[in-house]
Amino acid sequence: MPFIKIEEPSARTPRNGFALWALGFRPFYLLASVFAALSIGLWGLQIAGMLPSPYLSGPLWHAHEMLFGFALAVVVGFLFTAGRNWSGQPTPTGGWLAALALLWLAGRVLVLTPLSVAAAVANVAFPLAAAVALAIPFWRARNRRNYFFVGLLGLLGSASAAVHLDHLGLVQLPAWSGIQVGLDLLLFIIVVMGGRVIPMFTNNGVPGAGATRHAAWDRLALGSVLALLVVDVLGLPAVVVAGVAAVAALAHLVRWALWRPWKVLANPMVWVLHLAYAWVPVHLGLRALAAAGGVAASPAVHALAVGAVGGLVIGMMTRTARGHTARPLRADRADVAMYLLVAGAAVVRVLVPLAAPAWWAQAVAASALLWSMGFALYAVCYWPVLTRPRLDGQPG
Repeated sequence: MPFIKIEEPSARTPRNGFALWALGFRPFYLLASVFAALSIGLWGLQIAGMLPSPYLSGPLWHAHEMLFGFALAVVVGFLFTAGRNWSGQPTPTGGWLAALALLWLAGRVLVLTPLSVAAAVANVAFPLAAAVALAIPFWRARNRRNYFFVGLLGLLGSASAAVHLDHLGLVQLPAWSGIQVGLDLLLFIIVVMGGRVIPMFTNNGVPGAGATRHAAWDRLALGSVLALLVVDVLGLPAVVVAGVAAVAALAHLVRWALWRPWKVLANPMVWVLHLAYAWVPVHLGLRALAAAGGVAASPAVHALAVGAVGGLVIGMMTRTARGHTARPLRADRADVAMYLLVAGAAVVRVLVPLAAPAWWAQAVAASALLWSMGFALYAVCYWPVLTRPRLDGQPG
């Protein structure tokens, strides 16, 4: 079953009006892109001591917000949109969708204030509310194949709760355990999503590409990521982390190669997804090296967060926004610029510090600028796409 339906335009007459609340991808893609562009600057202001008494601060705020703010918003917007296609049932629109977006926004604001309990409640409530909103259409349609996405949203809510409970001193957890578990859950979501859509989009968008899926390698790829999640939840020794991550890196490298990435260079909407997925085995390989003491942990984290997540997000946000507003599935120059800016942010943030540690500060600043430019460009270019009705007059 295709992961998400991408529709070509028809000849129906466009409707007028404001359509931001017509389907889940619209507000959450727009909010996520604006937040992605602004949050790196806010993080810099926190590091410089220019924001007064935030509840979460510095690296913890940055990690929490990129995971439970930016990435989670995109996941929810995507699942609400895909969930309607999978189930044939409505997902939140109108006032309910606006209320969920407001809850997400409240979480982003409250973590910058001393209102610690309110921040914790808002940030845990959002993924749980999204899980319930997704569970209802799945249950009505008996769409058992995708029930696990409901569970993953619930687990992300639990990971966010762990961060807040530890920070409030209510429980004692290993340092940043909630962040690491949240990253593992996000990794599992993107490898499931990537495995569903990238081979399909490759074969649909590049005739003769011959992207294939091998059941045994898929099982090993997904199983090894789940094993890594279990290892992190249990806090097993670093040698176990290194071994599991190394196996996962090999499995995902083979999986990616079976999709024939060298065949897709002429189609930007396809190569951006392949390029993003290539960061998954890089991330896992760096995690293995970090657990073995060979490199710092930061490059592994950013290979996932900037390379894999950032690349897949910008690729899928352009593709689904075009498809679900009845626009052609062709990247224009602005889209390609977004892809290159976000890809450049990953290369600079991960590879420059590994090759030249003395240039770490400059690499972080350059990566932040490239990232912010890429997502700001998306917000500007796709504002009219996300806020106006479909070109074919269909709902959504």
